[in-house]
Amino acid sequence: MSTPNLTLCANYHCVTGEGPLWHEDEQRIYWVDIPPGKIFRYDPATGQHEQIFQADLPIGGYTIQDDGALVLFMGRGRIAHLRHSQLTDIVPHIDAELDGRFNDVIADPEGRVFCGTMPIGDRNGKLYRLDPDGSIRVVVEDVGLSNGMGFSADLGTFYHTDTLRRTITRFDYDRATGEIANPQVIVREERPEYGKTDGMAVDAADNLWSARWDGYRLVQHAPDGSELRVVLFPTKKVSSLTFGGPDYTDMYVTTAGGHDTAENGETAGALYRINLGVQGKPAFRSKIG
Repeated sequence: MSTPNLTLCANYHCVTGEGPLWHEDEQRIYWVDIPPGKIFRYDPATGQHEQIFQADLPIGGYTIQDDGALVLFMGRGRIAHLRHSQLTDIVPHIDAELDGRFNDVIADPEGRVFCGTMPIGDRNGKLYRLDPDGSIRVVVEDVGLSNGMGFSADLGTFYHTDTLRRTITRFDYDRATGEIANPQVIVREERPEYGKTDGMAVDAADNLWSARWDGYRLVQHAPDGSELRVVLFPTKKVSSLTFGGPDYTDMYVTTAGGHDTAENGETAGALYRINLGVQGKPAFRSKIG
């Protein structure tokens, strides 16, 4: 299987490579391997890549702060600033998440963070919102497995992925308050070969790009959820993506399954770059405490 313009940037054989984010200050891409709590970064100007941090808990997601530091969303519901390789707690733990972990997060235009969790046993996941003052609350109570999120260009719509239900849902979003309302499912993936809806990004034309776990692909959707394009990958578990580069036309894509390349592909767990001539946009930065 070959895909034009696809470049393998770095391969740490990640178990669950996830959460790519372009750090505009550094002109480098960051990503994580969730279960071992590792953070990596790659410099496209030099081709150099490195592991920069190892946590003692899984890292389910992170944001880039307005000052360039990171906020990590970890196991046990722990949330902490990461500055100069030192962690400072924002939320030491969440009682309801002591046996679980966060999974995928996104900063909104006001610096809040929507942060989802994994299911625990027979209890489904949740979607929380962390506000700049450090307070946190549940905004969606019943989520199969919270995953990729995004915003429309006019900032009136919030998108949220549920991996277990294989859906992408559109919400009305109020920028002033951070409230979301009126959920409407716009993507319901029922084709086994397309895998499960996972991480996502929204391009500058308001189209959605959905990574597909166990699906070997990215799928581009119009704002109404209709399918526009499929981009195939040589690895089974395509987990997430973001736009980066000086003009935000490079798509950086994470994959998973590096612990079992026989099942998931020889380069499973690698970070890829692809340029399809699609214009992206910068991610928002968090402004937490």
